[in-house]
Amino acid sequence: MNADLHCHSTVSDGYFSPTDVARRAQAGGVTLWSLTDHDEIGGQVEARQAALELGMDYLCGVEISVTWASRTVHIVGLHVDPACEALVAGLERTRNGRAARAEAMGEALEALGIPNAYEGALKFVSNPDLISRTHFARFLVESGYAESTQDVFSRYLGEGKPGFIAHRWAKLADAVQWIHAAGGEAIVAHPGRYAYTPVEFDALFSEFIDLGGKAIEVITGSHTPDQYREYADVARRYGFEASRGSDFHAPGEGRIELGSLPPLPSDLKPVWERWL
Repeated sequence: MNADLHCHSTVSDGYFSPTDVARRAQAGGVTLWSLTDHDEIGGQVEARQAALELGMDYLCGVEISVTWASRTVHIVGLHVDPACEALVAGLERTRNGRAARAEAMGEALEALGIPNAYEGALKFVSNPDLISRTHFARFLVESGYAESTQDVFSRYLGEGKPGFIAHRWAKLADAVQWIHAAGGEAIVAHPGRYAYTPVEFDALFSEFIDLGGKAIEVITGSHTPDQYREYADVARRYGFEASRGSDFHAPGEGRIELGSLPPLPSDLKPVWERWL
């Protein structure tokens, strides 16, 4: 099963429409796909229709931003009902405040000698309610301030960098509750991206389990090969099921293309088995 259960479209901060992401996934050999736009499920009907027409199995998905221990963590929800009122209302509340945060980022970048960053980022936005650091990163690359989006995050927009503006997202309990209310399963996305200590990670995973969370991403485009092994061990230690997804946004912006991930370790239980 070539499952890719984490990627993005123009509905949030991806480069392609849901239909075009589906085509790219199918061309890459994906057989089970999920579109997981940030805090938004507006692309799910189009994505599901495109996937089924292309012969792929499909799981409705979303990636929810939460604040835990003063840092941002992402929780993927899979097999959710996009019409669930609790999920729809929760995501709407989570999206509120992105515009003000983006304006503050523009001001911070201007103070660094980068004028008109907010206006420049808007050129890459399909949904103004979901303007994000990725849109700023694309503007900075286009304008010659950085070589790549990864370079932007390491120099300007990553946590602790001079252009970073914190935002208070949903609580972990809220995100898991919304996903479960929609009939889905919650997954901790790309845990290797979070700068927590071992004690903090243990607290995060323990709270997640207490809330009913059962899975983490192990094989993901946001992890290095060493982290594949590290988080496979984490899954074994905590009894987590494992998920897999490229975290694809646009060509050249991540470590790996849709459909090109290595398989999960054979001793881990794939999160998608329950639905197939």
